[in-house]
Amino acid sequence: MADESHETATPPRPKASVWPMLIAFGVAISEVGVLFAVLPLSVFGILLLIGGIAGIVTETGYVDQPWPTLGGLAVVFVAVGGALFATNGGGIMQNGDLIGVPNGIAYRGVSIAVAGVLGLLLSVYGRLRLEIQPTHGG
Repeated sequence: MADESHETATPPRPKASVWPMLIAFGVAISEVGVLFAVLPLSVFGILLLIGGIAGIVTETGYVDQPWPTLGGLAVVFVAVGGALFATNGGGIMQNGDLIGVPNGIAYRGVSIAVAGVLGLLLSVYGRLRLEIQPTHGG
């Protein structure tokens, strides 16, 4: 009889991905930040959300690098956040305050737009770092 132990080996198990958990935490953290009016917390949660989406798309092989996806999502978030802010009564005040946020929807718009700007900066930084980084083995 031939040795069949090599033919019946178990196939490798797929590894678990961390990105869905980061997306879920991002949504929860951003909503807690909006609920308690803590802008850095809501912006951080939204950054986790868009970073997790870019990570999933990269991990599954749809794109080679996460930076273009992160940048594209960031541009969309800047546009959506700016539109929410502008259409819900937000604006620059004349009494010396930089931004007037009259309601929760305008506040969400500010959070989304700020996270989009930071995401755009992070995507540009990541892309530049990738291009500047020396290649190994050459």
